[in-house]
Amino acid sequence: MTKVGLVMRKIQFSEAQGPRIFAERLKDISRELGIEIVFISPERHVSGYDWLPGYEHEKGDLVNYDIVLDQIYSQNIDHVIYTVSGFTFLNMFLKNSVLFPHSFPDPALTGYEMMKPFYSIVDKAIVQTEFLKGEMARNFGVHDVTVIPIGFNEEMATKYYDPSQVVNNRLLWIGRDEENRRPDLVIEYAKQNPQTEVFMVFGGERYRESMKKYDIPSNVKLQFALSQDEVFTLMNSSKVYWSSSKFDTFAMPLTEALSMGKIVVKPEHPCYNHISAPHSFAGNEKNWFELVNMALHSPSQTSSANRDYAFSAFSSTVMKKGYEKFFEGWIK
Repeated sequence: MTKVGLVMRKIQFSEAQGPRIFAERLKDISRELGIEIVFISPERHVSGYDWLPGYEHEKGDLVNYDIVLDQIYSQNIDHVIYTVSGFTFLNMFLKNSVLFPHSFPDPALTGYEMMKPFYSIVDKAIVQTEFLKGEMARNFGVHDVTVIPIGFNEEMATKYYDPSQVVNNRLLWIGRDEENRRPDLVIEYAKQNPQTEVFMVFGGERYRESMKKYDIPSNVKLQFALSQDEVFTLMNSSKVYWSSSKFDTFAMPLTEALSMGKIVVKPEHPCYNHISAPHSFAGNEKNWFELVNMALHSPSQTSSANRDYAFSAFSSTVMKKGYEKFFEGWIK
């Protein structure tokens, strides 16, 4: 079986959120295609938290190259997918290396200036959306770019889908306690709308401590490091899913929400253009609260149109077909 290395930061492998879910899904899909995905990460932590002074992630990745290369060479791996721009220098050592970014140097994201030099030496990439493909070409002159979405778990979306369990006043938000995710907006909405039950789900246990800085109203329910079963159960019971982030490379929870027939409220930034189902409504902080309340008062419990769109565009089946075609051309 051909080995392909997947290089991510240690904390990305350890948390119950997007990067780890992507890694497990890619491993399962690739196994069906006769390819073994080998997880590779530095043994040293750069920082347990984001962007502490002196511990910016890309700087930390550079000092971890010896550890990463030792792991790659010891496994006789010559094809590598890396998800962090700080590991771009891998293409100096391995000609078959490809970037699959979980972040992107957009001004909305913390540390974007530090990311930009690394993108200037990317020569091949897989991205999750057509928007990112255009940005790679426009901003960095990278044209060898393949679009493959992170597919949601179709079995979960089928197993847990039950419109009779929808709670009409339940709003769901999934994210991190980071400025660009805007958890403060969600808390302010909850304060102004005490009749709404607001669930805020965070990918890691580390946010349990950081969320203590907020004055949390009684109608907000905080959840941390949920399993996929727990996420889909909660997604099913919620009527509306709201994303308030400034920028996303893909926004996996949004596609999961569509797959569960949720009415979606999202940002109007073009990075969310792929979330274009009939019952997905784009706005900004000037009108989000009104949009959320309009969605909660919709006569529809769920949206079959959103669900159908998600299965056609973002399922694990679509992801598998994308990687099958990519691997055929990349692995000779």
